[in-house]
Amino acid sequence: MLFVGLFLPEALFSQDTVRRTTLDEISITEQGAPATLRTQAPTQVATIEKIEQSGAIQLSDVVRQMAGVTLKDYGGVGGMKTVSARGLGSQFSTLTIDGVAVNDAQNGQIDLGRYSLGNTAYVSLSQGQPDNLLQSARTYAAGSVLNMETQVPHFFLAERTNFKVGLDAGSFALWSPSVLWEQKLSDKISLSLWVNHLRTDGDYPFVLYYTGNRDDSSSHERRTNSQMHSTTADANLFYSISSRQTLTAKVHMMSGFHALPGPVQHYAEKGSEFTRETLAFAQVRWRGVANNWQWQVIGKYQYNYDFYEDTAFANVSHYLSNQYRQHESYLSGAAVWNPVEKLSFSLSTDAALNSFSSDITSNYNRVTRGSLQAVAAAQFKTKRIVANANVLATVTHEVATKYEVEGSERPADYRRLSPYAGITVQPFANIPLRARYFFKETYRVPNFSEMYFFAFVKNLRPERAEQHNLGLTWNHYVERGEESSTQIAVTADAYLNTITDKLVAQPAQNMFLWQMYNMGKVRVTGLDFKADAMWQWLRAALTLSVTYTYQRAVNRTDPDNERTYNNQIPYTPRHSGGMQIYFEMPWVNVGYTAMFVGERYCKEQNAPEYRMPPYADQGISVDRLFDVKLGTLRLKAQVLNLFDVQYEVVRSYPMMGRNYRFGAVFEF
Repeated sequence: MLFVGLFLPEALFSQDTVRRTTLDEISITEQGAPATLRTQAPTQVATIEKIEQSGAIQLSDVVRQMAGVTLKDYGGVGGMKTVSARGLGSQFSTLTIDGVAVNDAQNGQIDLGRYSLGNTAYVSLSQGQPDNLLQSARTYAAGSVLNMETQVPHFFLAERTNFKVGLDAGSFALWSPSVLWEQKLSDKISLSLWVNHLRTDGDYPFVLYYTGNRDDSSSHERRTNSQMHSTTADANLFYSISSRQTLTAKVHMMSGFHALPGPVQHYAEKGSEFTRETLAFAQVRWRGVANNWQWQVIGKYQYNYDFYEDTAFANVSHYLSNQYRQHESYLSGAAVWNPVEKLSFSLSTDAALNSFSSDITSNYNRVTRGSLQAVAAAQFKTKRIVANANVLATVTHEVATKYEVEGSERPADYRRLSPYAGITVQPFANIPLRARYFFKETYRVPNFSEMYFFAFVKNLRPERAEQHNLGLTWNHYVERGEESSTQIAVTADAYLNTITDKLVAQPAQNMFLWQMYNMGKVRVTGLDFKADAMWQWLRAALTLSVTYTYQRAVNRTDPDNERTYNNQIPYTPRHSGGMQIYFEMPWVNVGYTAMFVGERYCKEQNAPEYRMPPYADQGISVDRLFDVKLGTLRLKAQVLNLFDVQYEVVRSYPMMGRNYRFGAVFEF
């Protein structure tokens, strides 16, 4: 059995041996999820229970309910979905799977819609960086870390095999079957294999408004050229070498096809642009502990392939199709030393070699980037005080094999030292109230697409961000006998982020071709609030989760430019929030979700013609678990966008109105 608590000691505080709950700080699963109340970095966790309750099938479905997150969604199940945390931009957010980063040196933006949740134990989002010292330098370098943790197989008594068969189906020909197979080979070795197929026609109806204020004429249209399908296979090996060492390995493959519908102001009944993509990676992680040492070694190879085609050019001489290939070799090592009680030191070093090639002959056709990141960190920890400090060194070197971009400079070498300091204090021994603060500088080098590969080439500068966070956490638990209890957890964090030379991405023609530019300076002040509560009595339980975000993210580049200075940056709402309610009863479970996003602007100038109206997206669900002869069967039905609200997250990319989803999961 894997010894999760050995490396996640904070998670041990969240265990309750009587009952699994969905409350972050006192929940228990087979794997210890990160703590949320004792950390310097504001951390949100969606456990497998919460994922099942919400009916989420994509990673983006979970992230959109988290505080401090701006999710750009280009519509439908297959539309691109990228996340920006606290106004920093999607490139500052790092996605990790089992603590190993998923990198995209081509455009730096991970499409969360490409990752499904069928074999996930929990999803966590940490602002700044996780408190744990045993992590890769790449996660230290991120502005925020989004982690998907794979479910470790769990076998009861003499069991050696588990199967989980699921099917999600819904409106607009949504169809997503999946199979999970878990096998115990010995007391020390187990395997899992998860396969999923997702497809949809994406031909949902929408209302096309001809003016921004929606008071003028409109017409009813239907989305075309938005079909997609993808197949994912995820194989895992779990090897408990000894009681103090573990080895895990993963092979992940995804292949998909996406039609690109384009913005509706240029709406055509038949679209012409398509993309096919392949993602494959293999990773190994070895962890151990001996005396006062802990260590981690990670090795990974990743391959990305993207093919873009515009069939409107099929019958002309300049037939438009482009291929992009990306390779990454990555090695990471980390060690933690505890010379005395309460004091720890760590050193993490990452080395990566990225190569990117394209058949666009007018620009660079191949770029290679070598990067080295190293972190020295220290931690002082008592029962009531935890203090962390570290410094990150970043060094990169690039070589381009072709140089034909007029006005561009040769690929640069980048070097930077970035500090971090944070502290968590519990002022009163008997009151579960904690205060926390952290400061962090984050440094991001422009990615390959930004620098070289599209027609909109500019001399871009690295982007730097300074993050300040000051927050309070509080939790409360009351047990009234064996069958009644109340649990409450509240977090509130104020933050100040300053971004220099902020890089902004906007679609130039479609979701595949982007234009990049340095905005200059951006100042973000905000507040994230999150409250979780659970009331349990007899055989029923009510879970409530509420989030609210205030975010003032303004352009501070040029005081003489009255049109844009102190204007809210594009696609960042001033106010947003959400609510989830889940009522468990012996005969049926009922859920309700709501998400509110305030007004925002699609351009740097906050003019009325660029204003995007606020919206609220609500949904309801019912589900029930049945004990059947061979195992358990869970049935679920959902109504999403219950009131058929017509809205856009990104200008001219309409979202789905009311739609339905049904699911069944059989475990045996």
